[in-house]
Amino acid sequence: MSGMKATTEKNLMVFSGRAHPALAQAVADSLGTTLVPTEARDFANSETYVRFDESVRGCDAFVIQSHTAPINHNIMEQLIMVDALKRASAKRITVITPFYGYARQDKKSRGREPISARLMADMFKVAGAHRLMAVDLHTDQIQGFFDGPVDHLQALPILTDYVGKKYEGEDLAVVSPDAGRIKVAEQWSKRLNGAPLAFIHKTRDVTRPNQSVANRVIGKVEGRTCVLVDDMIDSGGTICNAAEALMNDGAAGVIIAATHAIFSGPAVERLRDSVAREVVVTDTLPITPEKQFDKLTALSIAPLLSEAIHQVFEDGSVTSMFDGLG
Repeated sequence: MSGMKATTEKNLMVFSGRAHPALAQAVADSLGTTLVPTEARDFANSETYVRFDESVRGCDAFVIQSHTAPINHNIMEQLIMVDALKRASAKRITVITPFYGYARQDKKSRGREPISARLMADMFKVAGAHRLMAVDLHTDQIQGFFDGPVDHLQALPILTDYVGKKYEGEDLAVVSPDAGRIKVAEQWSKRLNGAPLAFIHKTRDVTRPNQSVANRVIGKVEGRTCVLVDDMIDSGGTICNAAEALMNDGAAGVIIAATHAIFSGPAVERLRDSVAREVVVTDTLPITPEKQFDKLTALSIAPLLSEAIHQVFEDGSVTSMFDGLG
């Protein structure tokens, strides 16, 4: 037995897909570690190949990949990374999806529809993930789709701290762009010294994605700076229309705040030309140079992710990070 060394030391290893390397690097820096060197490439027919350049046996692996466009390609890459880790004897694999793809298809609105958010969780389980970590899932119940621990992180403290400090002294109101997100708006209100709530009553045609029809403001916004809050901005139509409705109702100004800056199609143009004074997001998704504009502020999500990784690695409590929220 003299040649064998008993080791009980845990080994934290952080891996990054190719979707958002800057965020993964910031997380690793914050943890005081380095990203594991990874060979990743695509074959001519766009199949993905991944191999890690060092041993991962017995490690506590954290695999970071943001589900950004091309979304299916990036999800597949993360699944393949998990499979490679499982087959190389990683001890525990935590999948980190700062933005979780397909989260909006979390229930059947009509017959013969898939529940893609559930399928995603199943695929990560089959690939070998022991644990899932995501920021601001579109709906809370997605936590129950994965058979294992799910850390549902909230960007709320990061966003509210920034908005609260910057617009201190202004008469604020918190506005939800639809009735369904009023719970999030309530949490915002709590953290912004009980700012009054309003919401936009909108009608939507379920057969037409990314389009909502017009808006009535429910609540008093006149003379107030309205903080319009949502979990994501995709094509930007809904949120820009809501901002306009608020200004038409006599709001003093509108600040748009959202966790995930998807910014598809005309979103950047719409937001840039909108009545909003500022658009505040986090960098859960990469915001490439062509998606940046003057009134956009992107706050770093890396400290939140690294703190959660630290808690998981040390067998601490992720939940305690959000005491007082809920």
